[in-house]
Order: sequence, then structure tokens, then C-alpha cells
Amino acid sequence: MFRITSLALLVSLSLVPVTVLAALDRVGDFALLDEQGEFHQLSRYRHREALALLAYDADCAAMSAVLDSFGRLKDEFAEQGIDFLLLDTRNLQREALRDLNLPLPILQDDLQLVASALGVVSNGDVLLLNPERLSVFFKGPIAGESLAVFEDALAGVVAGSVADTISTASASNTGCAISYSQRDAQLQSPPDFAADVAPIVLENCVVCHRQGGVGPFALDSYIMLLGWSPMIREVILNRRMPPMQTDPHYIASDSARNLSAEERQTLVNWIDAGAPRGDGESDPLEEYIPPDESGWALGEPDYIVQGPEHAIPAIGVLDYYYSNVDLPFGEDRWLRAVQYRAGDTSVLHHLMTFVTQPGEDFWGPERNETSASRRFVAGYLPGTLNVTEYGPDVGVKIPAGHGLSMQFHYVTNGQSTVDQTEVGLYFAEQPPAREQLVQAVGTRFVLPPNVPEFAQQASHVFQQDVVLTGLRARMNYRGKKMKFVAEYPDGNSETLLSVPAYNYGWQPHYVLNTPTPLPAGTRVQVIGALDNSESNPTNPDPSLEIKYGLNSWEEMFTGYFTYHPALD
Repeated sequence: MFRITSLALLVSLSLVPVTVLAALDRVGDFALLDEQGEFHQLSRYRHREALALLAYDADCAAMSAVLDSFGRLKDEFAEQGIDFLLLDTRNLQREALRDLNLPLPILQDDLQLVASALGVVSNGDVLLLNPERLSVFFKGPIAGESLAVFEDALAGVVAGSVADTISTASASNTGCAISYSQRDAQLQSPPDFAADVAPIVLENCVVCHRQGGVGPFALDSYIMLLGWSPMIREVILNRRMPPMQTDPHYIASDSARNLSAEERQTLVNWIDAGAPRGDGESDPLEEYIPPDESGWALGEPDYIVQGPEHAIPAIGVLDYYYSNVDLPFGEDRWLRAVQYRAGDTSVLHHLMTFVTQPGEDFWGPERNETSASRRFVAGYLPGTLNVTEYGPDVGVKIPAGHGLSMQFHYVTNGQSTVDQTEVGLYFAEQPPAREQLVQAVGTRFVLPPNVPEFAQQASHVFQQDVVLTGLRARMNYRGKKMKFVAEYPDGNSETLLSVPAYNYGWQPHYVLNTPTPLPAGTRVQVIGALDNSESNPTNPDPSLEIKYGLNSWEEMFTGYFTYHPALD
């Protein structure tokens, strides 16, 4: 039996039917964005005692009173380590959620995927969740007499005395039942593996999860997909995969590799339906032939850079490798395109390359300047052809005597190997009219220990008309989020890109699908935060004070704006 935390709880239990289980019910991790684009993941609330989640629908008659009670308890218990959020159950979009003007953040649950996974029955129901154990302290409605039970459950969590899940169910529940019509239809008639599921996997997963790919296992058959389906469900719900997810509400970049809400629902409901094979004889995953990445897509390069040989051990977590490459050019050269050709695609995770002058290392002027203009060549991403063409009359200049500085990130896969990556350089016959550059914009700070949100902000003003072509966020293990914002000379502002859940293991250069013109006088900002708490899953030690620095054991906050001058 669960322990009684107060006399009021004892009285409440005598009035309200309560189902008491033998221990705290388990719940899966999940992650959603709220109406402001902020990222919320259950397991990232570990620095708090609990997370209270109210299923919300403004059309329910009792919702106003329930929200008032929920808000009052938030005011009482927020300082005691409990956070309060709302969960939209109507599949509303960002603008509609903002228009509600609610007193608490509301999570955008596309197609009710998380509400369904959590087993929420009615609007007005509340889940009081344990972020540390991924379990449930309390579940059920909080209308009428059930409110006292919930209030005492909150007090019990603060006191550390709730050992079993408390469930309320009462005739006083006036919440509206939630209709899961799309889920029920897909469970009744599951998506077809060959026609509906396999195309999503081929488009979004197989580029890495294939033989010779950087993914830790290959999704090369129905049997493999079935075997990994519990993990696939987990990483979809907590947004861990596909990686590099940006907020899709802002400017689009194919580099982001987002899954649509419909794709997530199809995969999760197919798995929940038992991952049926279907009647079709063909297996698109077995029939898939990966593209040949061994050749040069643009023909033989004008010059091939042989990267250094890197011996990669079978196991372990590797720090970044840095290499400087001398170039033999006695005169200026202009790059019109570049291609990376990995020596071992199963271990090379990402690679960044800058043009550097003699005596400079990979970081160049960023070591001493918070805003530095640099010559960025291109980034390598696993699972793509990795060919970059800069565009008409645009190029990257390699001044005479300059070289390349490269940053390699490798992952281990159980087998020792050697990688020697090649870089194919394609030169322009004539100097282009516009030079592509990157503006690195960062800060300097000392990060205190045990701080879940250490806000940072930096900016740069472009003095000429430019065209923005790409963006990249750069932090280390304690990075949390970064937003790229343009403040235009007319006073208007625009969010260009948002990375609400930064992951140190993935640092793509987001090439914008549509280049964005920025007029002279535009101030570009990077706005975000670091997380030096136990809730950060990549944090080596939240008890340490961390100084600014460029090494992985230090911390940094830098945004990169890739651009070229606009034509006159």
C-alpha cells in the first residue's frame, strides 16, 4: 500500500474511488515542443521533483475550473520542485496554441501521439510524472473531490513519501473524453509494411542504418526492423531520432532530417499494432541498393587532398581529431565545389573544414575574437553524397600559401579500422564575383555548476547586403539550445532557425533550402542556453564549474552564419 501523507489524503480516499497499485507505474520518455518552440523532454526534468501534465481542450465545459485549480497548485508547488505543463489534445498548430494565451506552456502534441502513448483518457486528466524513474506518481481527473487527492499527492512527492501510483476515478469527472480516431483506425487496420512503413525507413533511416553506414545496426530487412522496433518507438517519442532535428516551424533545411507528424504516427502505430509483416511478398528494405559513394560525382577533381590516416579503435568514446593540411598553391585559388569521400563511412560521423593561414589552427581567429569572419569550406554528414556546390558566381577563396584545417569526429563500432578521408577540390576558372564566408558569433563566460538553464546571447551587424545560405550551432557537452534571429533595419525581426534540443554528438551545417537576403544593417543574433545540470544527458559532471574554451572539456557558445555578398 502507498503511504498516507496527511489526514486530508485519508479523508479524500474515503470519498473517491482510488485504484492503488503495488508500485509506481512505468511510463516511456517523451519530448515535445511548446507553443513558443521550447523543448520539453520528461527525462530532462531530472533536476526537478516531478512534472505535472494536464490534458487540455478549451472546448470542454469544465476546463476553465480545472485550469484554475491546476494554476493555483503551480503557484504553490513550483518553488518546491514541481513543474506544471499543459498537453494539447486537439492537434492544434503553433499559431493556434499561441492564440489561446494560456497561463502555462502548452505542448504541441501532433496527432495526439504522446497523449496516446501516455494513456490519457479525458481532457482534464492529470499525470504527475517522476522524471528520474520515468514513472507515475498520480493519474486521473482532478475535478471535484479528486482535487484533494491530487493536492496531497503533490505534497507527498515533495515529502518523498509517495511509493505507489495513485489513481482517481469519480463520477464527478466532467472532462471530455479524448477521441483517438486516427490511432484506433491504424490499430484496427495497421499501416502496410511495404507500402507505408518501409518507404519512411528508406527515406529517413537507411542512409545511416545500413551495412557500412555509421548507424550502429542495419535496418536492411523486415526482420531487422521488427527486432529493433521497441527502440525505434522509444527514440521517435523522445525525439532522439532522426537526429539533428530543428524546429520545423522556421526556415526549412533538408539537412535537418525531420520526420513529419504523419510519419511518426505511422511508425509508432504500426509498432503498437504488433509490427505486422503484411501480405506482400516483397521486402523493400532487402531490395534497397545504396548509392555508390566511391566515385567523384562532379568528375575528377582539380586537386585531391589526402587527409591523415586516423586509427580508430574498436570501442570507446573518442574526442575530436584535428589536422592541418598544407596546400602547394603559389597563387590564389577559388573553390566552386568540394566533395568529401570518407575512407570508412562506418566510423566518420562528421567533419568540418576551414581555410586557414600559415600558423593558424582549426579555430583561427575564434580563439581571440567573439565575432570573426572566416573561410568555411563545407561540412561532412553521414549518409549523404557530401557534394557542395557554392552556387552561380560564388566561391571560397584559398589565398596563396594558405592551407586547410580539419576537425574529425569518429564513432566506434566494435571493429578497429583506419580512416583516410579524401577531399576533392574543384576550382573556378575565373574568380567569382562573390566570396562565401562564415561569420562566427560567440560569447565568453564561466558556467556555474548545477544550473539547468544558463542563458547566452551574442550578435553581429552586417554592414553590407548579404545572402544567408547556412547556419550551424556549436556548443560542447553542456549545450542546450540555440536560436538564430535576424533583426532588420526596419525594426522587424525573424527567427531564421531554432535548434531547441542541441546534441553535442551532431553538429550539422544546416544549408538553407532557400537562401535568405539580409539588408545592410541587419543584426544577427544567437540566443540560447547551456545546461550544467543532472538533467542534461551528455553532461559529464554537473558539479563542476566550467570555463569558456574550445576544447571538449570546456564550454563554448558560438553560432555560424554562412553567407556571401548580395549582387549590386
